Formats: sequence, C-alpha cells, structure tokens
Amino acid sequence: MDQARTTISKIFNGEPRSYTRFNLTQNMEGDNSHVEMKLSSDMDDEVDANGGGENTNQHNHPYYPSKLNQRSPKTICGFVIGILFLFIIGYLIGYLSNRNTDKTEIKSNCPVFNEIAPVRAEAVYSLDWSDLRALLKKKLTTLNINTNLREFSSASHQAGSTGDEALANKIMGKFKTFGMSTWTDEHYVKIHEPGSSNNRVLFRGNVVETTEGYLAYSAIKTVQGAALYAHYGRAEDFRRLQDRNIDVNGKVVLVRAGLLSFAEKVANAASLNASAVLIYPDPVNYSIKEDTALFGHVHLGTGDPYTPGFPSFNHTQFPPAQSSGLPSIPAQTITIKQATAIMSKLGGRTSPDGWSDGMLRDTMYSLGDEGDIITVEVNNVLIQKKIHNVFGVIKGYMDADRYIVIGAQRDAWGPGYARSTVGTSLLVELARTITDMIKNDGFKPKRSIVFASWSAGEFGSVGATEWLEGYLTSLNMKMFSYISLDEVISGFDSFKATASPLLYELLESTMKQVSSPVDATKSLHEQFAGSNWEKSVYIGSKHVADVFQSSKSYPFGTIEDTDQTLERYTSYNTLKLAKTAGEVVGLVTLRLVHDHLLKLNVAKYTSVIRSYVSQIRSKVESCQTSGRLPSTVTMQWLLSAQGSYDRAASALISAIRNSDLDDMEQCRIINNRIMRVEGSLLSPYVSPRESLFRHILLGSGSHTLAALVDHLEAIKGGHESADIDQFKNQFALATWTIQGCANALAGEVWDMDNEI
Repeated sequence: MDQARTTISKIFNGEPRSYTRFNLTQNMEGDNSHVEMKLSSDMDDEVDANGGGENTNQHNHPYYPSKLNQRSPKTICGFVIGILFLFIIGYLIGYLSNRNTDKTEIKSNCPVFNEIAPVRAEAVYSLDWSDLRALLKKKLTTLNINTNLREFSSASHQAGSTGDEALANKIMGKFKTFGMSTWTDEHYVKIHEPGSSNNRVLFRGNVVETTEGYLAYSAIKTVQGAALYAHYGRAEDFRRLQDRNIDVNGKVVLVRAGLLSFAEKVANAASLNASAVLIYPDPVNYSIKEDTALFGHVHLGTGDPYTPGFPSFNHTQFPPAQSSGLPSIPAQTITIKQATAIMSKLGGRTSPDGWSDGMLRDTMYSLGDEGDIITVEVNNVLIQKKIHNVFGVIKGYMDADRYIVIGAQRDAWGPGYARSTVGTSLLVELARTITDMIKNDGFKPKRSIVFASWSAGEFGSVGATEWLEGYLTSLNMKMFSYISLDEVISGFDSFKATASPLLYELLESTMKQVSSPVDATKSLHEQFAGSNWEKSVYIGSKHVADVFQSSKSYPFGTIEDTDQTLERYTSYNTLKLAKTAGEVVGLVTLRLVHDHLLKLNVAKYTSVIRSYVSQIRSKVESCQTSGRLPSTVTMQWLLSAQGSYDRAASALISAIRNSDLDDMEQCRIINNRIMRVEGSLLSPYVSPRESLFRHILLGSGSHTLAALVDHLEAIKGGHESADIDQFKNQFALATWTIQGCANALAGEVWDMDNEI
C-alpha cells in the first residue's frame, strides 16, 4: 500500500507529499467502522472548498501549484493507462491469493478478519436453579451452624473491646479458609459509656435503686419535673394526652419499651418540650427479671452522630458537627423494680382506655400529678474507640462490579446471643456454603457477593453506616441489595420480614420453596403467610432477611440475651429455625446473583406511590372544601408524576418481555435501570446531615409523603404547626422526586416521559 501511494504521488506531483490523514467514521446504522484515507492533494481541495487562502493549506504549510498543469494531454493519457494497468495486475494477484487461501490453512499468529463484527458479551452458564436450590439445602447444615454458634458466642464483645477484635480475627480467618478475598476497614467513632458517677433517678426526693443500664447519646445533664405516664410514647399516645388538655411541657415522661425504638420515643417527647424520658420494660411485654437492666441508644439516625454524612476515618479532618438526630433532653432506662416503685405511687387522673393493661405490681397506671416530682441525672461520657469491619467477597463471573451485601452485627453489650451471635454464625455458614458450591459443584455467580461483619451495631449501625458513607459514590451505582442478619431469630410464633417493595415478589416465591420448621409437609409460605402473605412483610429499608418472632418481646439489649433464653423462646428449635432462616437468605441471594436480570420488581412501588397519592388527594380536597387550603394547590402535577412512574415501570416490563435475555449487554442496561429506582427515591433536596432517612416512602422527615399527609391533617385541624407555604414547597419537591425516579427508571433521556 505504501509503494502504491508513493507511485501515485510521484505520478501526480512528481514527489511524495509530507502527510496523510485517516478519517475514522462510525456508521450510525450500527455497521462496522471504516477508514477513509485522504491524501494531501485531497486536503488541499478541502481547504479551497472551505474558503482557505490561495497560498496556504490547513496546516499553514506553503502551497505548491500542481505539476499536473505543466504536462501535455498525451502524457496525461499515458499516466492514466499506467494506473489502470497497475490496478488490473493488483486485482489479479489478490484474486489468486484468495483462491489459494481457500485451499490452504493459514498458519499465522495474526488474526484474519473477513468482516469486523461487533463484540458481544458471552453468557456465563451456571447450574440450573433447581440444582442450586437442592445444593444449598444439602450443604447448609445445622451441624455447621451449631459449630459456629459455639465458636462465636462470647460473654463480652462490646464494640471496640478486645473481645470484639478477637471475634473479628476469627471471622477473617474463616473467610480466608474459604478462599475469599478479604479486607478490613478501621473507623474511629465516638460512643457513650457510663461515667465514673452513676446515672441516678430520684422520685419525690428519694433515690430509686440504681441500675447499670443506660442510653447512649442521651443529653448529659440533670433535670427535674413532674411525672407523666405516656404508654409507649408513640405520637398517637401523646395526641391522646393533648386531647385531654394534658400539657407535656416540662414533664418527666415514663413510657414502656416496645413497639418503636427508644430514639423515636425520646424524639416524640422532646418535640413537646418534655424535660426527660424514662423507659422501662413492662412485664406484660417482657419475661425478664425485675432487676434486669436495659441498654440502648437514643440517636434518631444511624452511624457516628458526630460525623454526620461523612466517614469516621482516622486523621480525617472535618469541621465539628453533630447529627440533628441527637436528643436535647436526657433519657434513661429503669428496671421493672424501679418502675414499680415509681408507677405504683403516681397520683393524678386515670389513664386512657387500654393504657392500664400492664403487669406492674400494685399499679393503677395513673397519669401522675404535679406533686410526683422526678429528678433524672445522666452522667455518661463520650469516648473515641477504634472499630473494625471485616469483609470477604465472592467475585462474580460476569458483572463482578455489581454486588449484593450480606451483613451481620458482631458486637453486643452483653452476651448478645440472638442480637449478634446467631447472625454472625449464619453469615459465616452462608459464605462457606456458597464458596463450596463454586469450588466443587460448578456454580458461577454472575454478580459478586460481599459478606460483611459490622462492629458498633448496638450504637445504631455505626460500623455499617460509616462504611457506607466512606464509599457512597461507588456503592451508589454498584450495590443493588443489602440483607441484614441482625436479630434474625427471636421466637417461634411468627415469620416477619422488613423489605423494600422491590423484593416482595422474590420473598413470596422464596417462601414457597422453603419447608416450614414447624411442619415439613408445608412450605414456609403455607405455614406463616397463606393467601395474604404480604401481611408478613413490613415495608422498610433496613432488613431483607426473615425474622422468626415470639409473641413476647425478646430481651434484646439485656444480659439475658443468652443461648438458654433463645432456646426457651424458640421452644428448643433454635438450630432448625436458624437453618430455615439461612435457606431463605441463601435462596434470595442466589436468585439475585444467578439470573440474567435482577429479581427486583419495580412495579411494586406503583401501588405504594398510588396509596400515598390517594391519601394526599383526599386530604387536599377536604382542606379546600373547608377553606383551609387555597384552590391554587392542585393535584395535577403529583398525579402526573405518579403516572410517569407507572408508565416507566410498565415500559420496562414490556422491554424485558421483548428483549433477548441471552444478550448480556442488553441485560446489563436493563439491570442498571432497575438499580436506579431505590436511590432515586432518596430526596435530593435534603441534606444527609440534617435528614438521616431521606427515602420519601420509607424514610422519615418533612420530605416524605407520610409527612405531607400529616401536614395536611394539621392544616385541616388548624393546628399551630400548620404552614401552608411550607407545605406547598414540600409538596413540589416530593412531586419532583417521584418524577425524577420515573425518569431514572425510563433509562435514556429520549425515553423519558416528562409532562410536568
């Protein structure tokens, strides 16, 4: 080719030119790229055609007039005939060469391309689903789970302690034995511990018996106020007190443990200007000793509350900050014995119907009066501790950069057998089982599985949250699901699961494939769910794992969380329940890494959004009828956003139905659209430092749809908290968050249905 180019150049110009341009042009119809070669004379013609100067070319070199103008017509004809002759000879040589290659094997190290074809990802073929399910059931054994339970049980493994670190090393060793890639993350976090001076509670000037229990992240101060009994401390409980014209301001509120977190109880009381909160376990809910102390935390959020929104890595310099979820009032737990000493002497009005069903001895459950003065003294200390998160990964064979995370809390205030030991044991057993299936049975997961052992879970998922904050930008587009094994077993009476609606369909099908631990002839679905199975699933974002529960509240956060206690609560079927829980988690995990498409049903959010929109519409119309809300507030845009999500979900389902699922690149594009949904429902209009649960459907705060419903209720009732301008702003931002989610689900910008 070089010789031909030189010859042609000499014929037309008398000498070779100094440069050649190769123009790579992509055919928009999807055909192969081709190369267009332009010689320097062509370049000169382009310059002239584009208005270039007479004496310069595109590169500002001197322009030489062509010597072609100096030749006679006879000479030119000779040159043309010569070119044709050379062309014919070249064609004959090429033809004969091709015929020869048809008869002769090409022995060359260089690839030969007859046609450049587009590269297409090849599928990685693994075992059939029925084979995988049978292998998991066979390899995940009660014997191995029992061995793990004995090895990982510990009397003392509080976050950052030597016991916690010893467990971390054991888990790391197990992961390495299985052949997994392992690593650890260190974090320096701030936590509360009891101070040198005990926390104290005084009733009518007398010290109530002291307790070792405490609530981390309580305000550290001493306050005093009249006692007020407020049942479980729910928002509706405080509304019932307000309906009776009982002022919460300045009161020391006594509430039962249960139904909602300690942090929510304290936040509800603080919002009404209570001075302090005392939380006790009522015997109607808890079967524990009367002097057993409760431990917990009252941070309305997760992670280190003194590094909100960013990770607690060592030597990282950030300005001083603290979470908006930290309470401004002190909170303390008291025992059954202490609660009896106070509650049995309370005067004042009788409590509302249903509030006096507790089992404290000699107690009428009165609300208390102005003479029932309680002093609460909290002396906790804030310290910094180093914690370790431990990880092991099974890398996928196709989309290794897409992964599910299975995590379990490792630490506990006391023995923490049900809180952390069972989950940690199942975590290790699932890792062993799946790696064994890969090594010995030919299983090739398409996506990766990360196994994580967290520390400082007792203080509000601190280890897990700090890791998430440290790698958020990477995890945001690569991690598609999280399964928590915390508190996976606490009883034998019922099956519950907390999950994103995206997982409902997968959970239902999994429950049908696992045998009930109660009756092996029935499936888990038949035993605990039946036709109305979604009542067994709570909408939430923390857990995806199954939870076997007791009708009585299990004593989490106490020293009574032991193997003997769990055996009693599970009717001595702990191992059987653990294996069943492991099968459910294992099958959900395998399904999410085995199939070409992620088993996450985006259409499930349609009914959730529609339900909220229906409530908002009804209340908006009611407020407008009563004149509380101007007619300019319209539902048109929210209804349009809802419709956009409906259409985007339907379009995706249709695309899946009409796609070639053996085309791995097409599957990856569809999976990317599915993965965007959950993250797109996190409100982009609130700061993670101020609003710790940003999900507009599963979170909490003024940005959520639930908050819009509550705000409309306040507007309708003419409450002081009602603010129409603020509502309009929240309404608009929530609407656009739903529309943004619909846009993300739709995929490319040209497919978006944006009518707002």
